[in-house]
Amino acid sequence: TSGKGGVGKTNISVNLSMALSQNGKDVLLLDADLGLANVDVLLGLRSEYTLSDVISGSRTLEEIIIDGPESLRIIPASSGIQNMAELNTMEHAGIIRAFSELSHNIDVLVIDTAAGISDSVITFTKAAQEVIVVVCDEPTSITDAYALIKVLNKDHGICRFRVVSNMVHGLQEGRELFKKIMTVTDKYLDVQLDFVGIVPYDEYLKKAVQKQKAVIDAYPRSKSALAFKSLSVKADKWPIQGNAGGHVEFFVERLIQASQEMEASL
Repeated sequence: TSGKGGVGKTNISVNLSMALSQNGKDVLLLDADLGLANVDVLLGLRSEYTLSDVISGSRTLEEIIIDGPESLRIIPASSGIQNMAELNTMEHAGIIRAFSELSHNIDVLVIDTAAGISDSVITFTKAAQEVIVVVCDEPTSITDAYALIKVLNKDHGICRFRVVSNMVHGLQEGRELFKKIMTVTDKYLDVQLDFVGIVPYDEYLKKAVQKQKAVIDAYPRSKSALAFKSLSVKADKWPIQGNAGGHVEFFVERLIQASQEMEASL
């Protein structure tokens, strides 16, 4: 997630997912930017059906999942559902049923949220086990990332965040960017920030985007691709939280709970 758009959040979601898949994990990538889907565009894929078809009951989850590179599977977003907090009881039940009926186990579910602090962003973030905040060295990115962390912490009780410094020119610059955010959060919030690492500025990543390919696929020896591989190794070692044995069902239960809490607070 991120506070601001244009910081490379979707690129990181896609490449981290593919790196985990290369490591032998069964990965499902959920495009949760419900109003501005772009995971499929980034990978040059075409999605005929989306999550809205699942919620309406016209398609099963299996039927809308599209196959990406490196055995990655993708749930394409829907522009027809602007706000998870607005789903009714039947639609909640439809989501639970859809995920519960998946015929294969998932090792990792990666959720690419929309930018900002909309209800849908908060709902998906609250349902996740890990929150990775993507920032770049721009004042608006830093300010908006802090605003997102503040809302999730003060209003929704999330106390731990992992931070990735994107489009930086080295590890030192990435650490300094992380310190800028941590200085403010330490002063005003009761949160734990963990520095996950960097994704360096890389012309090969730009070239990959133009080719509608993930850089880890198009240019596997590039600086950014190697950074994504390093991030995936770290992420694979993160401890699984308690009560997470239900895999995808566990996420959906938390998603519905978060959505209902959002609805109750309106």
